[in-house]
Amino acid sequence: MRIVLALGGNALLARGQALTAENQRENIQKAAASIAAISREHEIVIVHGNGPQVGLLMEQNSAYQEYSPETTPYPMDVLGSQTCGMVGYMLQQELRNVDPSLAVATLVTQTEVSKDDPAFANPTKFVGPVYTEERAKELMACSDKIFKADGNYFRRVVPSPLPKAIVEKQQVETLLQAGNVVIACGGGGVPVCREGERLEGVECVIDKDLTAELLSETINADLFIILTDGSIFRHYGKPDQAEMKVATPEGLSHFSFPAGSMGPKVDAVCKFVNSGRGKAAIGSLFDLDKILVNEAGTLIQQGEGIEYY
Repeated sequence: MRIVLALGGNALLARGQALTAENQRENIQKAAASIAAISREHEIVIVHGNGPQVGLLMEQNSAYQEYSPETTPYPMDVLGSQTCGMVGYMLQQELRNVDPSLAVATLVTQTEVSKDDPAFANPTKFVGPVYTEERAKELMACSDKIFKADGNYFRRVVPSPLPKAIVEKQQVETLLQAGNVVIACGGGGVPVCREGERLEGVECVIDKDLTAELLSETINADLFIILTDGSIFRHYGKPDQAEMKVATPEGLSHFSFPAGSMGPKVDAVCKFVNSGRGKAAIGSLFDLDKILVNEAGTLIQQGEGIEYY
């Protein structure tokens, strides 16, 4: 099968975990072991998140400017491209460390967005480290940064427009046909917009699950998997919560999922299934082999009515 894996940020850095290279590499080693195990038999494209990483680079940018005021901060699209190389390098290396026979390629990928997207007026994408509410209010008082609650902490939010097109789609296809595990569209891709015939970077971070869905459609994937903390639960957090093993997009539409966590993931898998190209799943990275045979996670497939169980 041709499979697109959307690798959640929790697989790279756990919530509240220090943003160190050592922590990131340790987590990536675990991720690589799960992914390498299925890469011998399937065509794999990995799309990873970059919220913590790009946020850290933004913080370092600001800190350096205080030290050297004449230095112009690097724009968000350039910082996003840096995370593509940083995370891609670690994934690429650790996949080869697990299985030296694997051919792995990281592709810095541009994702086109529209400057007219309403997301630019309502920042929602969490980036960077976590702060206490008190510290977040201090930072907002002395800058144009916006912080919102993320669980028990506060994090910076930036615009997250919808992805419109994958610029390097042909390059992804070529690498796959050459037998590579491909790491592409890191962080949702480097955000760009068209100005006539030119491409120009944009200050935002694209949702990696939505870009992974678009990529899945673009390269005609057979299966689209979002790897996160676990399965989809109906009535999550309530006394009658229950894991959903199989569901249809119609069935899922009868439940409400949090906008800041499972909501966009459910939207993404349902969009792919509704495209008629294949099936989708949401589950834990460490159950990846079981997800492929429907023994773990939530399988989303086409079906009549409000089927789910």
